[in-house]
Amino acid sequence: MTTDQKTGAPDQDTLTANLAKIESLSQRLVAALSHQRQIDPSLQGPGQDLYMKATSAYLTEMMKNPAKVFEHQVDFWGKTLKHYIEAQQVLAAGKLQPPEDHTPRDRRFAGELWQSHPYFNFLKQQYLMTSDAISSAVAGLDYLDPKDKQRLTYFTQQIVDMMSPANYLGTNPEALQKAVDTEGQSLVDGLENLVRDLENNNGDLVVTLADKDAFNVGENIGSSKGEVVFRNRMFELIQYAPTTEKVHRTPLLIFPPWINKFYILDLKPANSLIKWIVDQGYTVFVVSWVNPDASYADIGLDNYIEEGYLTAIDEVKSICGEDKINVIGYCIAGTTLSLTLSLMKKRGDKSIRSATFFTTLTDFSDQGEVGVFLQDDFVDGIEAECIKSGVLDSFYMSRTFSFLRANDLIYAPAIRSYMLGEAPPAFDLLYWNGDGTNLPARMAVEYLRGLCQRDEFATGEGFKVCGETLSIKDVDVPLCAIACETDHIAAWKSSFRGVQKMGSKQKIFILSESGHIAGIVNPPSKKKYGHYTNEDLSLSPEKWQDTADFNEGSWWPRWEAWLKKRSGAQIPARTPGDSEHPPLAPAPGTYVVAEKAS
Repeated sequence: MTTDQKTGAPDQDTLTANLAKIESLSQRLVAALSHQRQIDPSLQGPGQDLYMKATSAYLTEMMKNPAKVFEHQVDFWGKTLKHYIEAQQVLAAGKLQPPEDHTPRDRRFAGELWQSHPYFNFLKQQYLMTSDAISSAVAGLDYLDPKDKQRLTYFTQQIVDMMSPANYLGTNPEALQKAVDTEGQSLVDGLENLVRDLENNNGDLVVTLADKDAFNVGENIGSSKGEVVFRNRMFELIQYAPTTEKVHRTPLLIFPPWINKFYILDLKPANSLIKWIVDQGYTVFVVSWVNPDASYADIGLDNYIEEGYLTAIDEVKSICGEDKINVIGYCIAGTTLSLTLSLMKKRGDKSIRSATFFTTLTDFSDQGEVGVFLQDDFVDGIEAECIKSGVLDSFYMSRTFSFLRANDLIYAPAIRSYMLGEAPPAFDLLYWNGDGTNLPARMAVEYLRGLCQRDEFATGEGFKVCGETLSIKDVDVPLCAIACETDHIAAWKSSFRGVQKMGSKQKIFILSESGHIAGIVNPPSKKKYGHYTNEDLSLSPEKWQDTADFNEGSWWPRWEAWLKKRSGAQIPARTPGDSEHPPLAPAPGTYVVAEKAS
């Protein structure tokens, strides 16, 4: 927005144009919201029984230990009153500054005005003191089941985070300052961003995390050279072109999760795990899963195993002329790989020389952070949605995982986009994060009920699929498992316990620093995150980490040294396909770029 050079007032023509733009955007906003899907209340929050249990626990606490409750209240009111008096005294002395600030550092309030301006600093301090009091009150509830307490803690924190003054225009000094500096243009741009997101998502508010025009799958991400050499209704099989004159005899087949798309392992060349493995001299295949629509409603885990895993394994063996191959499973694909290995054991199939698991849960006795969404109140709602739609829409999965890190994946991006009017960044990882996929109805329910809730594979009587009852102890091939220290989706301690229960006599466990994605996509060249190793897998997870060796840098080279010993002699490099598997399409194939089914 420009200003009148004589008066310093906003230029009238620009102001008129912006007002007209706001009116137009407001009309589009109302129109977009009218298309918003009606979401079952059971998918919006926990069931009423959790609130009743929390109320009962608090009343019990008051009756049995009133001094504890009273002490907590006195402590909170004492801190807030003391802060109020200190703020008043500073202002009464004629100083336009805040009192001394004893609250902890919080990156939501990193801006200078949160520290120096008395009003905004007062809001920040009061919010952080109140947040601490609420968290302490929940932590102090002794008459609540541990799982219920975990859920109450999580959902309480969600409310606390949502109420941060940084999330509202009237109490966000950076947003207000930018509005003044740009004479309101930032607010117009922010409204435009908000309307765009609503229109692009049929009225659902999904914050755009990355510039969607900055990336093109197959060009500047997912661009490793290769060919689709097999296709069925479940997946495309990609074989990557060699970059070395010789390769190890035993091929490597990667099963990525079908919750998202495979190119997380092939972003830019500098951080592509696929490219790095190819460059080490391996024949690499990757499964690219179809993004299912309602016609896949009756597809279950048996289809993923028979038409996906076992078919892909057979095709790789045929193309390479080998009796055995090495395999990788990532996240839910690792869970299903473990089921497949158990089934192959039952059938006497010895096609797998070794298996690698990335951030894989097989023991669901402790579900970690994501467990707050795995109780009946949510799963009943998911099952009802699946029956109605034929799929579990990617919207629900994306929203669930985003709320596990709401400050980073919801509120901070919303502030930048809607209040500061900034364009989303050109960030490949966030672009991939927004490129979600649906889950077939039957498969989603089988996974949530049989594996997550009943833990049949690891601690129950066995998971029934493909005409067999499968058990974790039958996973007996040499294996390497990589988990991530701050993983909020597949808690590393649960991953560790699953590996302990597997029947293999040759197994190693590596714990990478960082989370579910960054801990895996961690190229050696960045020298960013280190990893822990410890050969003694008989220990508890805590003891294992306490006595582990910490190693600087990526785990990739350590794992590759392990894989090399199980990959055979060097042979001339293989080109993609053979006479019976002619190239069908260049990598990354057609399934990964198909329009999202719904």
